Amino acid sequence: MRGLYAIIDTGTLAARQLDPVAFGEAVLVARPAALQLRAKDLPPRETLALLRALAPLCHRNGVPLVANDRPDLAVMAGCDLVHVGQTDMPIDRVRRIAPGMGVGVSTHTMEQLDAALTARPTYVAFGPVFETATKDNPDPVVGVAGVRAASARAVAAGVPLVAIGGMTYARTRELVDLVDAVAIVSDLLPPVASTDVWRDVTARARAIQELFASPPVVAGAVR
Repeated sequence: MRGLYAIIDTGTLAARQLDPVAFGEAVLVARPAALQLRAKDLPPRETLALLRALAPLCHRNGVPLVANDRPDLAVMAGCDLVHVGQTDMPIDRVRRIAPGMGVGVSTHTMEQLDAALTARPTYVAFGPVFETATKDNPDPVVGVAGVRAASARAVAAGVPLVAIGGMTYARTRELVDLVDAVAIVSDLLPPVASTDVWRDVTARARAIQELFASPPVVAGAVR
């Protein structure tokens, strides 16, 4: 996994009256590292319908589809991975429900990161790196220094590291040599005054993905 870890946040898109599937299609043109559906405001049936609509689009473009929180829905929709947080289902239980499916996990402290790395997930997300407005009650900001420390541990464990929380194009440039991917929500959306929203979404996704075109410069590390 290397590049843009794009997140379709249904709450954020609903505030702009934007269709999540159309948003996903625009992002997929850029061939991101992964595409996650985060639908915390929707009932399970609607979430499953969205995952089933996105799955063939992702697979056609060779992009892994990630379901947030729900391994059962991930299995039913044919997703590639499921992402869980610290208060969600433990990784070992996820693996029992969805054997063979990749699992990513959010971490917010070095202790949580170490515990997650021991479980050997497909990737670990670490943050929030910066202040974020897309999550209720976010954890304390870890900053670039925190990402640097997390990067060393993830590299030693051989597990990809995803930076999450307040990420933008400009901030990605600060971290591109420390992480394998960046999770981005709001910065994929153009200003409200945009005359061609989907073209601009694709352009923003491509710009972020292109930052990862070169191998990372991390001393002693091979990602």
